[in-house]
Amino acid sequence: MAIIQIVQWDDSINSNDVLAWRYVDRKNPAKSDELGNWTQLVVRETQEAILFKDGQALDLFGAGRHTLSTNNIPMLGRLINLATGGESAFKASVWFVNKADVLDVKWGTQNPIMLRDPEYQIPIYVRAFGQFGIRVNNSRQFLLKLSGNKSSVTRDEVAEYFKGLILSRMGDMIATYIAHKKITIFEISAYLDDMSKEAVERIRPELSLYGIEPLNFYFGSVNVVDDDEGIKKLKSAMAERASMNVMGTSYQQKRSFDVMESAAKNEGGGSLMGAGMGLGAGMGMGGAFGQMAAQMGQYINPNSANNANPVTPSANPPVNNSGSVCPSCGQSVPAGAKFCPHCGAKLVCSNCGNPLIPGAKFCPNCGQKI
Repeated sequence: MAIIQIVQWDDSINSNDVLAWRYVDRKNPAKSDELGNWTQLVVRETQEAILFKDGQALDLFGAGRHTLSTNNIPMLGRLINLATGGESAFKASVWFVNKADVLDVKWGTQNPIMLRDPEYQIPIYVRAFGQFGIRVNNSRQFLLKLSGNKSSVTRDEVAEYFKGLILSRMGDMIATYIAHKKITIFEISAYLDDMSKEAVERIRPELSLYGIEPLNFYFGSVNVVDDDEGIKKLKSAMAERASMNVMGTSYQQKRSFDVMESAAKNEGGGSLMGAGMGLGAGMGMGGAFGQMAAQMGQYINPNSANNANPVTPSANPPVNNSGSVCPSCGQSVPAGAKFCPHCGAKLVCSNCGNPLIPGAKFCPNCGQKI
């Protein structure tokens, strides 16, 4: 019967990738679980070793050299009777647990998370990536929960085990910051440090159930899908707003200017009248601008009756004979008024009596200086 003299971690196993490994005798794998009395168990720094028999986790050994005898394995001694002299063997498997800090476990959203931008209310698809660090702080609990019938537990397997948990918690956190705290996707980068600190505490209770302690958690980035239509619209709206802020123009004013510019390219007073109504509706002064545009149309349209028969200066110029609206302030003015009682603007030309255009320096009908 073979007697195993030295049981220790296999140097061919990368300790950076493997968190737990069940001892296997490379020369005689079938005899790996037959441990002779007085076998030497060598446990390195940042490691712990646990004996398993019949699926039960028995004695735990820290760093150092340990002789497997009834004095050192009391729990095992209660299950089997070890003979003396080093000739008796007993069945027990040895697990080594790597307790070193593992700081580069990657995580990331497999599918984008759909949220609604809090400022523009546009649906957006958000992705997040990062890494976190862990340490096994309870070897017995870790092996009982995660080892199963396998021969090792790797770092990637642990990340896969907790992927659903992490993505669920991180998705909730991102939604909280964007939807509830009203932080746009373009501003969330400034909050990644706060989110990282909060994330550690969110996953700590769940990981501790498996004997794992989270050391840190980092959000590498929280970004959007560039080819998403909602993001394209959002970026376009933000760029347009930034441009208007630089020019000192509001959105309503810009829309009104666009309408007037479009109308100016068309021929005829009717187009200008429509532009005036559109401008007035956008600015809250539909009546005033509609009247102004209609007056402009009769001077500009070469086919209008007034231009066909120009009005000549009159010895008795007419006045404002019916109640109307001041083209400057939009307030109602009484019939016959030559000046607006609210803002003082001149309403009719003193020479020909035709209505004046707000801001004009000369009468558009007779050329009289105002």
